[in-house]
Amino acid sequence: MTDASEPLPPAPADILLQMHEQSPLMVALFDAQDVLVHANKAFRQAYAVEPDGQLTWADMMRDNHAHGRGASIQTDDIEAWLAAISSRRGKTPFRAFEADLCDGRWIWMTETTQLHGPMLCVASDITSLRQGDRSLRQAHTQALAAAHTDALTGLSNRRHGLQLLRAALSQSEPWPLCIAVLDLDLFKQINDCLGHGAGDLVICDFARLLQAGSRREDGCARLGGEEFLLVLPAAGLPQAQSIVERLLARVRQSRPLPEHPERGYSCSAGLAQASWGETPEALLKRADTALYQAKAAGRDCMVTAEPSS
Repeated sequence: MTDASEPLPPAPADILLQMHEQSPLMVALFDAQDVLVHANKAFRQAYAVEPDGQLTWADMMRDNHAHGRGASIQTDDIEAWLAAISSRRGKTPFRAFEADLCDGRWIWMTETTQLHGPMLCVASDITSLRQGDRSLRQAHTQALAAAHTDALTGLSNRRHGLQLLRAALSQSEPWPLCIAVLDLDLFKQINDCLGHGAGDLVICDFARLLQAGSRREDGCARLGGEEFLLVLPAAGLPQAQSIVERLLARVRQSRPLPEHPERGYSCSAGLAQASWGETPEALLKRADTALYQAKAAGRDCMVTAEPSS
């Protein structure tokens, strides 16, 4: 019989939380909006963060880059880097990769993501492991990322965007599925009147607005020139229409040219909801047809495609 004066042993959940906090593994939980909601001591120290219910993964990376701490980010354009990483982050249920920290450590990071839910990140220090083949692996990883990335914007390129679309269409769980094909209005006038440098600034501005307004599971790609693709898994027409309308509104307000602060721009969109068994080519064709209708209707608007027959 237990003496009533003796303290009760800690509950298993309390032991787990205590060991989790003390573990050298770096553990963090991000919610569906990519806000950091929990991090153990090792993660907080490695990335110089404290969860406050507002800090997003993107803002954490921006802070690390700006102050030379946490994640080692070798780039002169942090927004393009974020766009490139976001094209892969949270798109599959599980992902694992090597990464470097500014303090010289080399880590193995895993991301486990629930559909439209939280992401669990767990990293271990692998600095002491044999590094003979590391440069070769890094070169392979960088080459693979470059093959998937649009060099100007950091978004997925056409090839990777279509891969994301095919993958989404082949899965049974993230339905309904919508896509939007978006095209910048009268873009040739910007290039002809203000030069290709101004045109590049507008394209990059739109890419960042597109990425910022997307959910973690969405796919954003530059199809070529001033044309873009947005893949929206598990989004029916009402939600997809709201996402695209908000994007068009942000574009109208944007003024991305410092030398021409009065100059804005707009875009048009064709939206289509996929039918089960529909091919990527057929779905894109319907969205393209809706885009042409938006252009014909005066631009700076969205047209929703008719359902497939």
